[in-house]
Amino acid sequence: MQQKRVLGKFTLAMMTVAAIVSLRNLPLPAEYGLASVFYFVVAALLFFIPIALTTAELATGWPRAGGNYVWVSEAFGKPVGFFSLWMAWMESIAWFPAILAFTAAMLAHLCAPLFPGLEHSKIFYFIVMLSVFWGATFLNFFGIKTSGWVSALGVVTGTLIPGTLIIGLGIWWILAGHMTAIDFNWNALIPEFRLDTMVFFSGILLGLAGVEIAAFHIRESKNPQQDYPKALAIASCIILSISILGTLAIAIVVPQTEINLLSGLIQAFKVFFAHFNLLWAVPIMALLALIGSLAGINTWTIGPAKGLLITAEDGFLPPILKQTNHLGVPTGMLVFQAIIGTILSLVFLWMDSHSAAYWVLTALSAQFTVVQYTFVFAAAIKLRYSQPNIDRTFRIPGGKLGIWLIAGIGICACLFGFWIVYIPPVQLQTGDRTTYQTMLLFSFVILALIPIIFSIRRKFARAW
Repeated sequence: MQQKRVLGKFTLAMMTVAAIVSLRNLPLPAEYGLASVFYFVVAALLFFIPIALTTAELATGWPRAGGNYVWVSEAFGKPVGFFSLWMAWMESIAWFPAILAFTAAMLAHLCAPLFPGLEHSKIFYFIVMLSVFWGATFLNFFGIKTSGWVSALGVVTGTLIPGTLIIGLGIWWILAGHMTAIDFNWNALIPEFRLDTMVFFSGILLGLAGVEIAAFHIRESKNPQQDYPKALAIASCIILSISILGTLAIAIVVPQTEINLLSGLIQAFKVFFAHFNLLWAVPIMALLALIGSLAGINTWTIGPAKGLLITAEDGFLPPILKQTNHLGVPTGMLVFQAIIGTILSLVFLWMDSHSAAYWVLTALSAQFTVVQYTFVFAAAIKLRYSQPNIDRTFRIPGGKLGIWLIAGIGICACLFGFWIVYIPPVQLQTGDRTTYQTMLLFSFVILALIPIIFSIRRKFARAW
């Protein structure tokens, strides 16, 4: 049955913004102070813009649902495409506990006037994380039109409004001549190039990942080859503006040594509002940030699951995961995803330090992220040679040299992002260096072996 085309460029753009921009991400780059601007510019030039350009070309040339699975399969075959999409799914799975914990933290701050101390209750965190995750799962049972509307409304209410407010307060703070926690000079803009301080750069890369999320829904776009590049342009401007200015707004009022990776946003709002004797408004900001995080969770709940549904149809996954409802929603995959997310949430709560646990999950997610994008960049290069005559409404300019330059820069950034996470960040106490590195490598290898085993199983099943 042909699906209705219900998504316009604005909705696609807002879904992309919802997938990428999370006020939860701002405290991490704020650890760099003014040097965060340098890292954002480098990440945009070497990672974000190459991804946006590359996925725009691939999505308009192959406007089919599935995103990187379709593109990598066209270039290297379906088993490699399946591996690439599995990496994307593992990225979101490792990311879910962190965003769910942020959601619980915002709800705790919202309830603080009536129930102080909830932010320290692991039972509260566990209940909220599971309720939100399973709630988002069942919401997506109602189809992409409902899901897309929720994402668009959530990103405007929960990301753009508080994001614009904190940026405005930060600009006012500087213009009013108040003391800032960072220095504004050229020396502060250039970071200290030490590997143990640069490791958070991979977290910035991860924070800018996901620009291709709209490609999972491109089959529901009203005019995919025209709307997708325009949606990316709109989303890119919003994403970079909020990320850079929002990070600085936190950094100027919260000392780098005191920034909490989960509650840094609320820390900043408390400083701003205390100046106006408006601390009663802090729970309101927590509510808006909560809505924004829910929009992000909603967007990422359905996207990778829709992509994996295609791999299930191609025989890579068990038949039970191919189940869909009358709206074409992959209900079996969504439930399976929620079960794994529930298990990972238990692991997150088991760890003592929320900030350290948050970073470990971020580092693991970053590894999966850069691996899947490496395949996407390589596919774009290969398809320029193997299928040069496919109509691409958008092409990276410069011919084959242009695609090699843009995709090559992206691949180098991905390789650096993969390697750097194995250096423990000096800003956090992650325990023994060898244990930290072994945990990351072991987790990555085990989870990366699963799609290889599934591909071998599929090959033998077809042979019989």
